[in-house]
Amino acid sequence: MACAVVAARCISSTAVVRMMTPSYCVTLKDVQEAQRRIQGFVHSTPVMTCSSLDALAARKLFFKCELLQKTGSFKIRGAINAVKSLRSDKCTAVVTHSSGNHGQALALAAQIMGIPAYVVVPSTAAACKKSAILGYGALVVDCEPTDESRAEVAANTVQKTGGVLIHPNQDPAVIAGQGTIGFEIVQQVPGLEALVIPVGGGGMLAGIAVAVKAIKPNVKIYAAEPLNADDCYRSKTSGILTANLQPPITIADGVKTSIGPNTWPIIRDLVDEVFVVTEDEIKNATLLIWERMKLLIEPTAGLGLAAVLSSRFQEKTGGAQNIGVVLCGGNVDLSSIDWIRESSPSSS
Repeated sequence: MACAVVAARCISSTAVVRMMTPSYCVTLKDVQEAQRRIQGFVHSTPVMTCSSLDALAARKLFFKCELLQKTGSFKIRGAINAVKSLRSDKCTAVVTHSSGNHGQALALAAQIMGIPAYVVVPSTAAACKKSAILGYGALVVDCEPTDESRAEVAANTVQKTGGVLIHPNQDPAVIAGQGTIGFEIVQQVPGLEALVIPVGGGGMLAGIAVAVKAIKPNVKIYAAEPLNADDCYRSKTSGILTANLQPPITIADGVKTSIGPNTWPIIRDLVDEVFVVTEDEIKNATLLIWERMKLLIEPTAGLGLAAVLSSRFQEKTGGAQNIGVVLCGGNVDLSSIDWIRESSPSSS
């Protein structure tokens, strides 16, 4: 029964428009409740600045450092909120599929709540992320690196274990938990004019958009994604939810999944622009943050700076000067960074 309830919660909220007021799966109240629910279980991460990157961008940049969050990424916010939202007497286990960061977060959340966790992980996921999932006490279940395989194996695991599925980016409780980042950064940066957020499945982007647009509607919300995984850009351009046709090949492994039916209506209505960047731009931005800020972000977290430094961003964003950039995670697979020899931020 619990699985059916959660599954229904995850897929039942494609945008329903009543008069002029859209109905989303997550509201400001949901994010506020999530903030209270996760308090004491997650860090309020710092905002950092860097004068040399400000000079490169010709803007004032404010980096929201979710790489310093528990489990090394923002994902713990949504995972804690989702697990704590479940009735402990009805939930015997939790199940998810994840390229790594959400899996780690759900594993820790389940450990805190004293229940088993099963994490379906693509075979291409970083070894360090798989190891961390196991380190938090979860069981790793392998799958092929496609959205279809992830969903199928996760469904089979739910059936076998009787667990509750916590979708990594479409579960409303997960989306609401990620939205708490928005609350924090608008308080930390009072003059914030725009916020740039990496997008994969869209849980973080949608949650932050709901929170920030409700509190400060004039703040622009921008998404950043790889050119090689540009489903969000194509969806916004066409006005129709459009998934990646094949598994994307990108160094930003945390955003290989496509946006979905719960995140899409929010992104469609509340996100002002989507910027796509090349693999070289992602690598360059990642190395810049490593070298200039001494922060070991994962390449997915380099998407925001890559977008800000792009010529299209300069053309599209006008005179906005105070730009927030979400550094979403720092779970770097150090054994696979041979690409570093091919990139040179100092030449930019």
